[in-house]
Amino acid sequence: MEGLKVSDANLVIYVHPSKSKKVSQAVLRELGAMLLKFDERFEGVLLAYEANIIDKSAKILSGVHPYFGVTIKAKLLLFSPKPNMLLEGKVVKLRQESIHVIVLGFASAVITDEDIRNEFKHRTKHGEEMFVSRANKHHVIKVGTMVRFLVKSFDEEILHISGSLVPSHTGSIHCLEKNSVEGSVTRSRKKTRDNDRESLLQDSVATDVNALLLNNDHQSKTKKQKTSRIS
Repeated sequence: MEGLKVSDANLVIYVHPSKSKKVSQAVLRELGAMLLKFDERFEGVLLAYEANIIDKSAKILSGVHPYFGVTIKAKLLLFSPKPNMLLEGKVVKLRQESIHVIVLGFASAVITDEDIRNEFKHRTKHGEEMFVSRANKHHVIKVGTMVRFLVKSFDEEILHISGSLVPSHTGSIHCLEKNSVEGSVTRSRKKTRDNDRESLLQDSVATDVNALLLNNDHQSKTKKQKTSRIS
């Protein structure tokens, strides 16, 4: 899935003097408070981190309420969706006018009816609403379906995504991957058949050439024998 990236960062974490005896725990607590929130410095939502304290001799900052400034080196896993990226999520709510999706268990996404391609038709079967493809009846989107969709926009403040199912390479992940595998197998079989035809053609040409050479050789020998008898 797109929208995920790993970033290296040098940070300064500010720790209260009362935590001076447990600096490592205080640093981890501060980093933990940053999880699942959009941070402009990183241009993304922090999902996970791995940090090492570089300067253990933290200095107290001047001010009315002094804090320790602890320098750390961290590796950050960030969620930073941009327009036209492909994301994946689970459908949690579906109506004729919209499909609601949860991405990575925390970010919400909505795909409105104007962003659902005409291939999909809304249906209700046994009280359950779903979108079914007119081209492939097995391509079904309903609550619980894992879908792949295109990002239109991302609201960083509320972590809300506006998505689209207009492109043909979006929809139910299971169906898309199944079609991809079947397409690959079909292309592979076609390539094998083409290779077989080419091989047969080459063999046939080679056989014809050999036959022609043998025939010419035979005619040449016969001609020589006739010439020898005449002389």
